[in-house]
Amino acid sequence: MATAQAITTADYKLFPNPRNVHRVVFEHQVFVPHPYMFIEMESYYLKGRYSLFAAHRLSDNKAGQLATFELPEDEQKFKDRFVPD
Repeated sequence: MATAQAITTADYKLFPNPRNVHRVVFEHQVFVPHPYMFIEMESYYLKGRYSLFAAHRLSDNKAGQLATFELPEDEQKFKDRFVPD
């Protein structure tokens, strides 16, 4: 059943986070190689729309999460503040 929700792009196979308000793959993206880490996107106080996906990177079969952002400044804010557990 989960595969019905999967989104495949040129770089990733993605599974939307059930907490997403938007299930859109936005232009600005950050891959984090921490598939089991809880990422609370609301705590970043982003200005634009965003989405989070469980991700399988096709180039190297690496599992992780892909955070996507509508605005480039939100992508940079996430990169600056993200600290893996």
